[in-house]
Amino acid sequence: MSPITQTKPLDVPSAIVQRRSIKTFLSDPISPELLKQLVDLTIAAPSSFNVQPWRIVLVQDEKQKAALAAASWNQKQIIEAPVTFVFAADISAGDSDLSAILEQASQNGAWNEGTVNYFRNAIPQFQESLGEKRREYAVKDAIIAATHLVLAAESLGLSTCFMNGWIEEQVKAVIGADNNSDIAIAVLVPVGYAAEPRLNPGRLPLSYNVSVNKIDNPYQG
Repeated sequence: MSPITQTKPLDVPSAIVQRRSIKTFLSDPISPELLKQLVDLTIAAPSSFNVQPWRIVLVQDEKQKAALAAASWNQKQIIEAPVTFVFAADISAGDSDLSAILEQASQNGAWNEGTVNYFRNAIPQFQESLGEKRREYAVKDAIIAATHLVLAAESLGLSTCFMNGWIEEQVKAVIGADNNSDIAIAVLVPVGYAAEPRLNPGRLPLSYNVSVNKIDNPYQG
């Protein structure tokens, strides 16, 4: 039975509360229009200095899905879901494409001339100052984009599953980045229509992991 298309998107709070990690998907395809909407909402995510370091690969081909599943300890949700978003992070983002980033922000009226001139020097200096942490920053930005995806998908009647169980070099080989040392894999997210419901497993009391001002001052709510 084909899933019922959700005509009225959920609001953001409802999507956050309703979202669950789905491990079993129907084989029903996602329409090209809906997939494009998901992509647009995903890349609307913020990033440090707007350098947009995510490199997103939509894995849809059956052979590619099989290879990606094999690189992910044979987790079946990659095979079942019609598409898996592979979120890679480009450690060198903001280098060769800096001029394009600055020009677009200027044309959109988001950054004035003074801001553009400041960022032209500040962005390379900041990136260089990060050293080995530059990879970490790029991965964090890619994860933010992935979070946009899962909430957008939930709001539009689709389900997702954050996947952190995979072998990085094998995933890089699947997406054709095995010889690129500037590419890091952030997370994999299968997307499709849920084949089963999942209940909320619950959360610890806020006093366990939310604090005020200092980590040993529990938030009481």
